[in-house]
Amino acid sequence: MDKTETERRLAAYYDIHHGRHPEDLDFWTQLADKQGGPILELGCGTGRVLLRLARAGHSIFGLDRNYAMLARLKDNLTPEPASRILIMQADLTSFQLAKQFALIFLACNTFSALPGGDRMRCLENAAAHLAPGGLFAASLPNPVLLAGLPDRSDAEVEEVFPDPETGDPIQVSSGWERDQKGFHLYWHYDRLMADGHVQRLSLRTTHAIHDRQTYLKELGMAGLRSVAVYGDYDFSAYRRSSPHLIIAAAF
Repeated sequence: MDKTETERRLAAYYDIHHGRHPEDLDFWTQLADKQGGPILELGCGTGRVLLRLARAGHSIFGLDRNYAMLARLKDNLTPEPASRILIMQADLTSFQLAKQFALIFLACNTFSALPGGDRMRCLENAAAHLAPGGLFAASLPNPVLLAGLPDRSDAEVEEVFPDPETGDPIQVSSGWERDQKGFHLYWHYDRLMADGHVQRLSLRTTHAIHDRQTYLKELGMAGLRSVAVYGDYDFSAYRRSSPHLIIAAAF
């Protein structure tokens, strides 16, 4: 399987897998309803959140550097929400748009997967594209919980879904390792073929393990001030035991 086909299949599996987990969608929809538009999603991937907001009536721009993910997003488009969506292939650390936004956000734990320098460039770029009164928001896994996990975990099967083209079972498993460089999360998509062979495709993401104050300091360095810190998608206040760290900031 060549690189293009591998990336295409990974995008399809990622889309189906993460599409089965809608727990954050109401949070982003309520935030969008409050802020109004236009909206910019950084690292929009295959459009799980973006499509929900567009279907709710919002005008939204989606930006990602992964062509295969964006191609999958375009495959998911239907005419009605497509009229409110603009998709761009670009890097979230260096994009330049002649537009300002009422809401700029990163969902799906994307922010903590950026190296420190990239996080700052992303924040500075986002700040430059915020309209007056605009809001920047990002969701992260709670670093306190990540730091408290065992140093490693072998991959465990989490769910199974059919391959969208062949119907073969796709078995999803995940595991992690933690070291001084961060928390390394592995996703494995195993295609269980009828002849007994297993075809594995994998994704790896490394999350920084910084405390809340480090992220808030970075916001300040980019000219943003924190306006809320949530611990879950029900808008509850952040606690050390919260499952998430969700930051919202403005000028």
